[in-house]
Amino acid sequence: MQQAGGVVEIGGSDAHKMTHVLHLRPGDAVEVIDSGANPFAASIEEIGRVVRVRLIETLARDRSGTRLQTDVAQAVPKGQRMDFVVEKTTELGAGAIVPFYSERSVARAVGAAKRERWRRIARTAALQCGRRDAPPVLDPVSFDELLARFAEYDLVLFPWELAPPVSLRESLLAALTGARHALVVIGPEGGFAHDEAEAARAHGAILISLGPRILRSETAAMVLLAVIDALAS
Repeated sequence: MQQAGGVVEIGGSDAHKMTHVLHLRPGDAVEVIDSGANPFAASIEEIGRVVRVRLIETLARDRSGTRLQTDVAQAVPKGQRMDFVVEKTTELGAGAIVPFYSERSVARAVGAAKRERWRRIARTAALQCGRRDAPPVLDPVSFDELLARFAEYDLVLFPWELAPPVSLRESLLAALTGARHALVVIGPEGGFAHDEAEAARAHGAILISLGPRILRSETAAMVLLAVIDALAS
């Protein structure tokens, strides 16, 4: 844990971004977060391949996201689309990202290199949007394993194109009342199978409609997070 008055050195990609992308200079004010998630107001003393920063004072921790934490369980889409999901859901405040495979998933067997890439994207997106924490991106799980995790939440929202056509605002206003830890479950490109939707309902999920248009898998989580944030504010 760092303390005000100390000097820290920043290297690697963060130093490169500060030097060559943001074009920061000695004397510029920055905010630094240590390994314990403690934020500091700081000032750059030296810039280069290694950036030296002096910590000036401890800042109050950001508590804006503690009222309702919304995690995202995302069926892994094909290609590089999960990169987009991780980046944008991080920007929109996802508390954690849980990749999973369902019956109609196209992508399978994601390797360690890709999982680490997702985590780097989450860290970079958190820095870009001013978050003081990056959401953990968990290892992919099966749909059955995901169902077992529903018990960890006091609200599980399960968008499905065959859910009753109740307006999203109406269904969420009732569901969000009193919720502190929610999970949004987003299906694959081909949607959820009927037995998966019924299994989710049996495990306590609320099946909801996102409206008359069928959204892409990588779009649905962003829409739902934005609406939840607006209604829960």
